[in-house]
Amino acid sequence: MKKILNTLYLVTPERYLSLDGENIVVTADRVEISRMPLHNLERIVVFGSAGASPALMGKCVSEQRELVFMSRSGKFMARVEGEVNGNVLLRRTQYRVADDPEESLIIARHMIASKIFNGRWVLERMIREHGLRIDSEKFRQKSRYLQSSIQAAEKSTDVEALRGIEGEAASVYFSAFDDMILQQKADFHFTNRSKHPPLDCVNALLSFSYSLLTSMCSSALEAVGLDPYVGFMHADRPGRRSLALDLVEEFRAVMCDRFVLMLINRKMVSKQNFVIQENGAVILNDDGRQIFLTAWQKRKEEQITHPFLKEKIQWGILPYVQALLLARYLRRDLDAYPPFFWK
Repeated sequence: MKKILNTLYLVTPERYLSLDGENIVVTADRVEISRMPLHNLERIVVFGSAGASPALMGKCVSEQRELVFMSRSGKFMARVEGEVNGNVLLRRTQYRVADDPEESLIIARHMIASKIFNGRWVLERMIREHGLRIDSEKFRQKSRYLQSSIQAAEKSTDVEALRGIEGEAASVYFSAFDDMILQQKADFHFTNRSKHPPLDCVNALLSFSYSLLTSMCSSALEAVGLDPYVGFMHADRPGRRSLALDLVEEFRAVMCDRFVLMLINRKMVSKQNFVIQENGAVILNDDGRQIFLTAWQKRKEEQITHPFLKEKIQWGILPYVQALLLARYLRRDLDAYPPFFWK
């Protein structure tokens, strides 16, 4: 149970929530685990909950507090909220900002600067941890290029220029990806990013992790009342979760790329965990998906210190924290949107 920005995150599954006076009570098998005053909470987000009492839901409705239910894997399920709340105003603000190129660019610049920054630190970590096994000078050159790309992104004057900077930075970053694969080189090699479909084992792992992260970001945006389909950098397209794709950019390198490298370098997956389909697509088989998802869940439970909040949080709720910060910026509770910068 973690309280962040007046939002209570309950990440331990099979907990039941009830109301006792003015307190929210968390129980497991009818045994009280913890309690907290309800009056200082704006939102309660629960993952894999056994349920909530009608009294608590009624109290949340009457006092305009949100009670959000997520599946254990982080998929948005439902929101209990009062008849009148700020979500409609928040979404109208989101749509106005999305229609304003200058305002959209401000947010997009922050997100892309974060993406490039985090990719750069993946390279820096490789130098620090595996300097004797890689061409460190080559990595330093690419790191310096990414550093200049961050500065260029922050100064970009339109979204097309920003996309160009992001694309070049991604190309430089991925040009070092194969060198970060230190084990099983015969079976896991990376030449370039292939998406639709993934054409090798590494791209299969990357695509699967990006898909999971996109679902997490979409659910996080839904949880705070934002529309995941209306973004600031990715263009509107029927069925495309553009804002979720915007938010994903901040976490790709640190949540997905490093995770995929860990699976390969620790030999948690092998070539036998993949199958090739008739169209040439390479995907995980059933055993491979089980290995992947088990490790993914464990990684989500690991803790980091959030660079803006200076609090320890689990990796798994990072998209929800960033979605909440974005909502607060759109409501003008924050002067600027603070993207996620990892070290």
